Amino acid sequence: MGEGVTDGFSHCNFCDGKAPAEDFVRAAIEAGFHSYGISSHSPLPFETRWSLSKGNVEAYLMELKRLQEKYAGQIELYVGMEIDYLNDDWGPAVEYFQRMPLDYRIGSVHLVTEEQTGEIMDMDGKFEDFRENLRMVFRDDLKYLVEAYFKASSRMVELGGFDFVAHLDKISMNGSLMDSTLTKQEWYNRLLWDYMSLIAERGVMVEVNTKAYTKKGMMFPNVKYFKWLKELNIPVMVNSDAHLPQLVNDNRALAFEWLREVGIKSTMRLHQGAWVEVPIDNK
Repeated sequence: MGEGVTDGFSHCNFCDGKAPAEDFVRAAIEAGFHSYGISSHSPLPFETRWSLSKGNVEAYLMELKRLQEKYAGQIELYVGMEIDYLNDDWGPAVEYFQRMPLDYRIGSVHLVTEEQTGEIMDMDGKFEDFRENLRMVFRDDLKYLVEAYFKASSRMVELGGFDFVAHLDKISMNGSLMDSTLTKQEWYNRLLWDYMSLIAERGVMVEVNTKAYTKKGMMFPNVKYFKWLKELNIPVMVNSDAHLPQLVNDNRALAFEWLREVGIKSTMRLHQGAWVEVPIDNK
């Protein structure tokens, strides 16, 4: 990999990453990255095993500031946060996150609210937990969950306050294990098309998330929807979503190859503090 390589989305041990932030920075330098971002899972109104604690936010920002200064001559290091949208009172657009001194913000949905009861379901993680939560919260109604997921995701995009959408169709990861025909269903594809059309309308960027490909054979969005990114002219970047330093570059070349195949010729990266378009051939 060469001078133009960038990655805006990795987690460290301030949240559910498996190593200190400095280990990821060193791995990015060794991989030839020009710029790199750390973006821990944001605090939530309640504690989870995978999100940054509200009490650790200052320490997180201070540590990344230290690393920015230490490695300034070797790599452009950016401070980000993956901010979970829960509702209008908790998401990327709220003042709490907008006032944070971040270089970039990522919008994502992991937690889906059942509107009638107000119960919240984590749609990510182990399939066994997903299946049990689907039964308990959404009464085994997968379509109802998927509709709620895209409704929340669309509301997040409408409210704004972030730079790009993380793993936009991640509901399909466990959803497809419940129903292997999920992404072939007309209703599912209509929901996804409408969501991606809204993203395009609002001028929001989308990541191609390569994390799950090695173990699950999946990228987000699903590779078959790369053509929709092209058709809708949605700006994209390729991110590893790495939780281990040795995976900062995992499956990136494959993602670029598949983007080329659908006619996408450039991706976005942070350079000197601004988002710039870089030809894929320079990656």
